[in-house]
Amino acid sequence: MTDQTIKIAILDMYNGEPNQGMRCIIDIISRFSNIVTFKVFDVRGKCEIPDVRKFDIYISTGGPGNPLEGDGIWDRKYYELIDALTLWNKENDVKKHVLFVCHSFQMACKHFKLAEITKRKSTSFGIMSVHKTQDGIDDPLFDGLPNPYYAVDSRDYQVVQPKLEVFSENGAQILSLEKIRDHVDYERAIMAVRFTPYFVGTQFHPEADPISYISNLKSRERREKIIALKGKTKFRDMLEDLLDEDKIYKTNETVIPNFLRMAINDLMRNKKILSN
Repeated sequence: MTDQTIKIAILDMYNGEPNQGMRCIIDIISRFSNIVTFKVFDVRGKCEIPDVRKFDIYISTGGPGNPLEGDGIWDRKYYELIDALTLWNKENDVKKHVLFVCHSFQMACKHFKLAEITKRKSTSFGIMSVHKTQDGIDDPLFDGLPNPYYAVDSRDYQVVQPKLEVFSENGAQILSLEKIRDHVDYERAIMAVRFTPYFVGTQFHPEADPISYISNLKSRERREKIIALKGKTKFRDMLEDLLDEDKIYKTNETVIPNFLRMAINDLMRNKKILSN
């Protein structure tokens, strides 16, 4: 281990609920084990918050429950961390990089006042197509993905009704939108946002891989719930999507690895400049 080691803080937002997301995130980080180390912080369960000075990259996970609610303790400290990271990036040359996933993404959108967070009419769970905006097409986070691309979606809430004037004031960009559904009168949810050059988030699960998805389907209750929600034909289509190398495999191999590569390159470049 050298001074060039990049330190990653994983912000566990699962509140103790069994999940596959943490395994997936650690699996992706492990692909960079020659240059990074990581530590997990149980934000919701134990109110563990990392020291801003000690970590370079932050990955904030998905999680269950209402993103608009907290216990007044962990959620306050979580938002204070976001503010501290924002202030750090304003005052320092070596920046902190943050990825917000699903539940964390919804909380970040709320905190930055970019959009409304509402409860969906029904749970979204499955594999869906996601459409890049023009900003998304140009953003290196999605380099290597087609348009539309495919992602695992699992949420009871959604980010909608963007406040475009706030986006403009903060230099934030909408990178992806939910698929167009002409047959129903639903708003298109915002599926990815670049909050700043160093903060980015997705409402879908970029960490998800086919193994984690199949693990969820081992529960009969969950299988029956999905079939009741989508029907047997769409359920079978989802299973086929899992085996398609251009769908979930592609997203899993692209989004978080791209985020980490960009963050690591930026950090190493700026640390090297400052050390000279």
